Amino acid sequence: MSITAYPYLLSPLDLGFTTLKNRVIMGSMHTGLEDRFYHYGKLAAFYRERARGGVGLIVTGGISPNRQGWLLPFGGTLNFAGDVPNHRRVTRAVHEEGGKILLQILHAGRYGYQPLVVSASNLKSPISPFKPKALDESGIEKTIAAYVRCARLARRAGYDGVEVMGSEGYLLNQFLCARTNRRTDRWGGPIENRMRLAVEIVRRIRAAVGPDFIIMFRHSVLDLVEGGNTWDEIVHTAQALEEAGATILNTGYGWHEARIPTIVTSVPRAAFASIAARLKQAVRIPVVASNRINMPDDAERLLAEGQADLMSMARPFLADPDWVNKAQAGQADRINTCIACNQACLDHTFANRRASCLVNPRACHETELVYRPTSRQRRIAVVGAGPAGLSAATVAAQRGHAVTLFDAQDRIGGQFNTAMRIPGKEEFAETIRYFGRQLALLGVDLRLGARVTREELLAGGYDDVIVATGVTMRRPRIEGIDHPKVLTYLDVLRGGAPVGANVAIVGAGGIGFDTAEFLMHAAAPLQTQPRPQPVDAWMAEWGVDPHVATPGGLAPPHPVTPARRIWLLQRKTTRPGAGLGKTTGWVHRATLQRHGVTMLAGVQYERIDDAGLHMTVGGERRVLDVDNVVICAGQESLAELMPPEGARGGPAFHKIGGAALAAELDAKRAIREGAELAARL
Repeated sequence: MSITAYPYLLSPLDLGFTTLKNRVIMGSMHTGLEDRFYHYGKLAAFYRERARGGVGLIVTGGISPNRQGWLLPFGGTLNFAGDVPNHRRVTRAVHEEGGKILLQILHAGRYGYQPLVVSASNLKSPISPFKPKALDESGIEKTIAAYVRCARLARRAGYDGVEVMGSEGYLLNQFLCARTNRRTDRWGGPIENRMRLAVEIVRRIRAAVGPDFIIMFRHSVLDLVEGGNTWDEIVHTAQALEEAGATILNTGYGWHEARIPTIVTSVPRAAFASIAARLKQAVRIPVVASNRINMPDDAERLLAEGQADLMSMARPFLADPDWVNKAQAGQADRINTCIACNQACLDHTFANRRASCLVNPRACHETELVYRPTSRQRRIAVVGAGPAGLSAATVAAQRGHAVTLFDAQDRIGGQFNTAMRIPGKEEFAETIRYFGRQLALLGVDLRLGARVTREELLAGGYDDVIVATGVTMRRPRIEGIDHPKVLTYLDVLRGGAPVGANVAIVGAGGIGFDTAEFLMHAAAPLQTQPRPQPVDAWMAEWGVDPHVATPGGLAPPHPVTPARRIWLLQRKTTRPGAGLGKTTGWVHRATLQRHGVTMLAGVQYERIDDAGLHMTVGGERRVLDVDNVVICAGQESLAELMPPEGARGGPAFHKIGGAALAAELDAKRAIREGAELAARL
């Protein structure tokens, strides 16, 4: 299909001195490969694959202009000529595929996790143990010079431009906002002074690199912290940046220390696009919409409505490097959609690990996890059509093997069918859609409603059997566990079992939190595709003012009235939810707390009877008078199809995912194990 499938999204953008081939920007993501020179070959392969996939403009992960700006000790830096050859590997790879690429210049300021940190004022951030030194006049001038030097070196390295990071609470944002800028000199006080550093950096970069070099500024248009900027201050700064020589204004939302989520899966799609649209009315240069835009139909609509000139999507290009090519071919149903789970990208980044992607484990591992065509076709049986089995089946079939996929259920998806029922996790349905389409395209022999036996597998003539049968629920040893008021999470989330007004949930891991989230909302009929929360309702619940009439765009939150009284309990003495994702766990905890869920740790369960749940907490005996007790107390591997140890003959048996290890349900590990095994066979 031609450009007419998405005429706005796929139309070129003339910047005067250069043209972008479409309106799609691959936004900046820190992958962990930027920080060590010996990883630049892998970084080049990562960007090459995305450029080949058709994206109009790529922005690198953040690169510091000097040591003070490091995110981590010895982090990615471009500040002397010896750095240029490594960066040329990246730019050459992108240009050979017909793409364009910007270097993001990111000075961490007080967010740096290293002892050299500096900021506008000496105010410690809540996310770094190091208190920053306030830059003096000489330090500010040296910082500006470092930005200019970095931009010059970026041009020498072959970059098509730079993005100056002025958002998310990093250094320039720290100067821009009264929250962190307590200065009384010409760099502090009124917005004209607070914006001086950002504007001067853009002006001097433009003077140094000339007119034919892209300067994109990522501007914080919604700080979501106390002491953030108002809309008038944001617009005033944007207009000054335009006057100073910025080519494009990108939009950023929320500081890293903000207590309002901006990119997790519960944030509605394109939640902040209306704010980008308002900025577009205030400036003459192109404006970029960003955050939670992950599919072509949404991006096309925003462009058609004139809400922005370009669409920035970062994590969607981890999930699928061919996103643009598939859109251009009219094959959006083949896109491996980013579900905004953060589990392998941001959670890895904040743990100082290389980033990847839950739904695409090849991301940032393109030179290591390679799906080469097989030299000898094997007959492979995969048992279990959950995330692990789907990953193994599709990768094996992609490589040319003959694959038969069995599942006892009448649909594919496994635990993802449960996850998509949770309010705020509707995106998980996209992964099921993607895998279903892949099975059909690759000719996998899909046999649903088929509970296959080991004898049938042994007699089937297979070379390999992959056991991806997942887990079975663990039933804790509690007196009265068979009482009629006891339900399992599957009874509730899949079976639609009626649940009373007062509920105790036994188990406060990821499943327990999901079940609590589900039960907070009014019971609804089971449906294949639950509806996500409308943007205005989400903003009201979290306390976001989309008009940014108040500093930081904060408003009083208006949580919805929960449908039930819920107690979330665990035996462990650690904080409930301690094992949840680093960048998403706080969102889940805050949501439950705001809706009155009582979370208790160190619970000893005694019995369940007509009176309720008898337990001891902190040495005190209590009885919770509840209508139901929902069990979310872990899983055990379901691997009965594996042959006895030492058995000889027949196909090679392999187990992956929950069948191999029944800890907390871990789709990231399951999908990765499936792909890695299939790549080896």
